[in-house]
Amino acid sequence: MSDFVLDPRLERDSTLLMKLGLCQLRLIEDSRWPWVLLVPQRSGISEIFDMTPLDQTMLTFETAITASAVKQATECLKINIGALGNQVRQFHLHIIARNEGDPAWPGPVWGHGEARPWTRDARSEFTERLLEAL
Repeated sequence: MSDFVLDPRLERDSTLLMKLGLCQLRLIEDSRWPWVLLVPQRSGISEIFDMTPLDQTMLTFETAITASAVKQATECLKINIGALGNQVRQFHLHIIARNEGDPAWPGPVWGHGEARPWTRDARSEFTERLLEAL
């Protein structure tokens, strides 16, 4: 893992919350949605099939526990999970809490309006709930 380097755009747009077994868990800097990323700490990965079978299994496990924790921490209606990679090629997985009436409901969150930074208190409260749920 020593050769892993986070894409500068992911680093700019998110904050590291913790390192799991395979992935970095990162909070997206947009308070409109509780939105986290899982970024496998492997170099040269742009697609899930670029990963070893063991890493794919670990990613599945970390995705399930993270998505469950986000749902528990937010009491949201729906969890969206996606890996697009059209703008940032480094493989990363989005986990987003969604509710009816949120700013983009029922459409996708990508490209919708302007990001709103987290307040320190809101970030701390969400992070605490999420990490407790994990």
